[in-house]
Amino acid sequence: MIAEASKIQDYAVIGDGRSAALISKQGSIDWLCWPRFDSESIFAAILDSKIGGHWSIRPVKASQVSRRYLEKTNVLQTSFASEAGETDLTDFMPATSEGRKRKMLWPEHELVRQLKCTGGEMDFVVDFNPRLDYGHLLPKIKHASKLGWRIDIGTNVFTLRSDVELVSRDGKGLSAKLNLKTGQAVAFSLSFSAEGPAVVPPLGDLVSEKLDLTIDWWRNWAAKSNYRGPYERQVSRSALVLKLLSYAPSGAIVAAPTTSLPERLGGNLNWDYRFAWLRDASFTVHALFGLGYKEDAKAFVDWLLHATRLTRPELRVVYDVFGESPPPEHELSQLHGHACSRPVRIGNAAIEQVQLDIYGEVVEAVSHFSDEIEKLDRDMQKMLHQCAEYVCEHWREPDNGMWEERGERRHYTHSRLMCWVALDRLLKMQRRGQLNGISVQRCEAERGLLRQEIETRAWNPKLQAYMQVCGGNEIDANALLLAYHGFEEASSQRMRQTHKRIRERLVPQLGLVYRNEQSKNRNEGAFAVCSFWEVGFLARSGNLSEAHEIFKAALDYANDVDLFAEEIDPETGDALGNFPQGFTHLGVINAALTLRDSEDSPVRFEQ
Repeated sequence: MIAEASKIQDYAVIGDGRSAALISKQGSIDWLCWPRFDSESIFAAILDSKIGGHWSIRPVKASQVSRRYLEKTNVLQTSFASEAGETDLTDFMPATSEGRKRKMLWPEHELVRQLKCTGGEMDFVVDFNPRLDYGHLLPKIKHASKLGWRIDIGTNVFTLRSDVELVSRDGKGLSAKLNLKTGQAVAFSLSFSAEGPAVVPPLGDLVSEKLDLTIDWWRNWAAKSNYRGPYERQVSRSALVLKLLSYAPSGAIVAAPTTSLPERLGGNLNWDYRFAWLRDASFTVHALFGLGYKEDAKAFVDWLLHATRLTRPELRVVYDVFGESPPPEHELSQLHGHACSRPVRIGNAAIEQVQLDIYGEVVEAVSHFSDEIEKLDRDMQKMLHQCAEYVCEHWREPDNGMWEERGERRHYTHSRLMCWVALDRLLKMQRRGQLNGISVQRCEAERGLLRQEIETRAWNPKLQAYMQVCGGNEIDANALLLAYHGFEEASSQRMRQTHKRIRERLVPQLGLVYRNEQSKNRNEGAFAVCSFWEVGFLARSGNLSEAHEIFKAALDYANDVDLFAEEIDPETGDALGNFPQGFTHLGVINAALTLRDSEDSPVRFEQ
């Protein structure tokens, strides 16, 4: 039994480009799904501390806790200090080149925990309590002598190896007590194989070798960034988060590695984000190219082409990491939810929605990519032709909007904007000679009608602002994206007035922005990415001093290792929603890129 789940911001994340684990400040792994981000959970105490399952390594006596990522890596080090001694807990999923893995016969999936006493003497308790299938299954753990402990579920094999003796607790997990003195270290390895025979990893010197290789792998990747500018530490961490959320075999990037962390504590705004949203496409490619990660950007665009091939000209809102449709949304009644926020859901009903904005996202993503090449290949041109025809035919229809409202479809301004973006970028690629065969006359005509629609029906002359929907009177922070996507200059009178209304209605305090009025009225948190949209907007409008002020205020809401969730509680500053959230970290990167590009000369900033 463990204490009630930690707050969302009390977690950090490790991963290997296939799955991820969340680890609390107390050294407890409270979330892990294998073999993929969207697989069934092995540990899910973050959603139910009683039956979810966890793996904790904690000091017997109260200790001061601090933690950090080893520089430019996703290797987590948690330090425990007391009057008696100091000990470091290092958690990582081994990562290196595929060729090196095959040569060394690494397990398909592995999580390594190493405990090392750096001074004095400390006592620790290990509590290994897996619960498979989202807490449904209390597995039988068999002792396999020198091969450690095994869990066999069909063809799946879990293997736990340890430098210390573990004791079975009558079928309710394993435990151990250990005493460490200065210089002593112990290691644990949990591995998973989908098919036998499983690779059983040795411990000893190989743990240190895997740690060194993993550190080198992350640092070599991080070193490919060409970013030199303000807030390098936070930009680097956000890039590492995006890489952590990337599914290496396909190039997809999931929105978050978790499901059902609440947007409102005790409420029902709990969704599964372990999939890839087309909504994020242009932000993703912009960020990756902006940082110099061209290979990752290309892999993502290749995934876009693959994922959309079967449904074009219609595009789905969300896909799994292999480009298939996620499972239908359903509830898990056995889990009580984080902070009793129910229901816990898996799958996502967004698969049934219509979002016209995604056509602009996809086309703009390809447009960023096309800057690197002279001519687009046939398959990419075919997709762009289909997008052109679909947008021209359907942009007048209502949809669910970028926030995926589950009520009646409406004529969202942002959806109109992104349809305009789709046609605008297609015409630009055609003029550059990269795209042939689109109906230029029709695309130009429809683009003109879209501009007229936005400038007349989305603009509210009484409120002097662009509205959330055409003909409406509600404000949405995504109106700031009219400047981001080049529809209107950030310095224009209309955009300044729109920003003023957003400030009046959606900003509870410096550095926080609600995404829209409905969100505010539902008592959701402030939507973190919107803060970084405001930073970018101010930078584009020439208000650099104010942009930096808001950026610093927004960055202060990250947790102690620079991670963001989806939302922030304005009253407490606590994180809300799934964690860590890729969309938020994209916002950090793109805001920093905009600030860097807006500076007249290099300036040093406090980190």
